[in-house]
Amino acid sequence: MSVMTGLRLLPWTDPDGKPCYLSSDDGSSPLSRRADAIEAVQVSMAAELLRHARVLLDAPRADKRELRYLAERLCEALRDVLRVAESRGARLPSFDEGDGPDVITAPGGAAGSS
Repeated sequence: MSVMTGLRLLPWTDPDGKPCYLSSDDGSSPLSRRADAIEAVQVSMAAELLRHARVLLDAPRADKRELRYLAERLCEALRDVLRVAESRGARLPSFDEGDGPDVITAPGGAAGSS
């Protein structure tokens, strides 16, 4: 990633649960690289938890305690992944009218106007 503008939402919060931000135009700073690594771990853990959830939900003998624990972990993972998505979305370049692509190619090669 090249030039960053504004604040980057980091993938962790402060001790009070408030969001943390990084103000830097250097997308390869040590803190930025650390945040990238933590985001990758959070997304990977969420994917693994989702696989585990499918197995547990398919188990006919899963009890209330196991399902509640699963729900708590899924909520944590969803919170983390939503923060990652918000952070990454905020760093996408914005296109002014006329600056973006004129044609969007759909899967299969069909094109349409944007």
